[in-house]
Amino acid sequence: MRSDVMKTGPDRAPARAMLRATGLDDADIAKPLVAVVHTWSNVSPCNLNLRELAQAAIEGVRAAGGTPVEFNTIAVTDGIAMGTPGMRASLVSREVIADSIELAVDGHSLDAMVVLCGCDKTIPAAAMAMARLNIPSVALYGGTIAHGTHDQHPITIQQVFEAVGAHGAGKISDAELTSVERDACPGAGACGGQFTANTMAMVLSTLGLSPMGFNDIPATHPAKSAAAKRCGELVMECFAAQRTPRELLTRTSLRNAARMVAATAGSTNAVLHLLAIAREAGVEWTLEDFEPASADTPVIADLLPGGRYTAVEMFGAGGSARVAQELISAGMLEDTPTVTGRSLFEEAAAAPRTDNQHVVLPVSAPLKPRGGYSILYGNLAPEGCILKLAGKGTTHFEGVARVFESEEHAFAAVQGGTLVKGDVVVIRNEGPAGGPGMREMLGVTAALIGRGLGDDVALITDGRFSGATHGFMVGHIAPEAARGGPIGLLKDGDRIVIDAASREISTDADLTERRTHWHPPQPKVSHGALAKYALLVGSASDGASTHPSSSPVRSAVSTSKHPNQKNAGVSA
Repeated sequence: MRSDVMKTGPDRAPARAMLRATGLDDADIAKPLVAVVHTWSNVSPCNLNLRELAQAAIEGVRAAGGTPVEFNTIAVTDGIAMGTPGMRASLVSREVIADSIELAVDGHSLDAMVVLCGCDKTIPAAAMAMARLNIPSVALYGGTIAHGTHDQHPITIQQVFEAVGAHGAGKISDAELTSVERDACPGAGACGGQFTANTMAMVLSTLGLSPMGFNDIPATHPAKSAAAKRCGELVMECFAAQRTPRELLTRTSLRNAARMVAATAGSTNAVLHLLAIAREAGVEWTLEDFEPASADTPVIADLLPGGRYTAVEMFGAGGSARVAQELISAGMLEDTPTVTGRSLFEEAAAAPRTDNQHVVLPVSAPLKPRGGYSILYGNLAPEGCILKLAGKGTTHFEGVARVFESEEHAFAAVQGGTLVKGDVVVIRNEGPAGGPGMREMLGVTAALIGRGLGDDVALITDGRFSGATHGFMVGHIAPEAARGGPIGLLKDGDRIVIDAASREISTDADLTERRTHWHPPQPKVSHGALAKYALLVGSASDGASTHPSSSPVRSAVSTSKHPNQKNAGVSA
């Protein structure tokens, strides 16, 4: 056991003494020590049930012959932080969560791990930590929130953001906005559409890091606690078989996950997160690998933000397994191992098929012929970017730039009614380093929808989008403005063309001449976690992670020479 180095032999008496102080006896210490890590917080509904689920997982570990060791780590809730300076902490928290899990588990030489996650960044962080540690591990998503009901119609947090735009346009009253606000979120669970949390929960199941079907169970469903207990038992089976995450994380499983995201019109944040997970697993995977996954996979799930249903209805329709079943029958997935010891195809085949459901359609009768995003390049995005295709199937937009240096400036323009049909809203200096933290632009995009401009304007940014965003939107533009990207050279009135067919985003402005006058902006933050992230983070085209292989600091060091280094010799 890994933990033997910490607990076995005369020299480890001090460690055992401290373990005894927590209530463990000789038998407990002799067993495998299993981390139960969760991101519980009572600041939002997204993680509210995780401490309860942790207790169920702990019971499962004990019942299966392990000794559980509980840790808690942080969470930053996008729905609360959105549109504020606090949103800069969101993507940064993914790195901090992964780091903290690694340090807690490695720091105590633990043998296996169950990770319970909830809101957006906690889920990829769990997968990153699992890949990094590569010990027997199981992940469980805390589950979706139930949808609220307003005027006898189901609503989610998406409708609250859009109501802000409608209110700003004078379309709804103060009282109606308050009523929507009060009705949207009825209790525990993460945001209910196929936004980032539910998209990434499906990704974990497809990658094989979570048991198929467990993540689909809503947060307040009676079966959720039993699923958590089973994960505690399952991690002990993984320990006995020495089944580890890197056996599951391959190019094939990543390709399957990208197809599942495309088939459900899931969050474009999955692109960032899958790139980051791949880096931790040591798997070669690039931004361009997402294009065939989206281009060749139809949308078959009728889910918010562009569709009609929430994750609750998705669960009733058969959940992730139903989507997998449809793609498998069409030859669009490949078989891979999973954490249960059964293959992905075996897990999908074992799941029941629900009759009389309207959420997931067959591949032969899709909602859209291709996935909801495309990877573009051009003189505005040499390293690439992501186009989130409009709900009505628009694939081309040409208009004039309206340039804003921050999300706040753009939001003020939207609410002030100064944008018109044909505008291309440019929001820059919101990238991973320039933000810092690559904020989501949901406040702006939802306000545009709420004001009825969703089909009339486009938006491009070096920031990113919430999974709740819909419309003709381009994010993750790389290089970002703060690192000399061409988006930083645009001016009001420049002509911009965005074309999904040619996969190009470009302008006819003379960017070469403008570059001679460009100077990098001063960093917005000079201390603390955000400043460290801005220094270390790699490009959005590589996952916006602080993995050493992506870090610009590592690149600078590897290409420089120590003053005493000779031309021939060891590298710096």
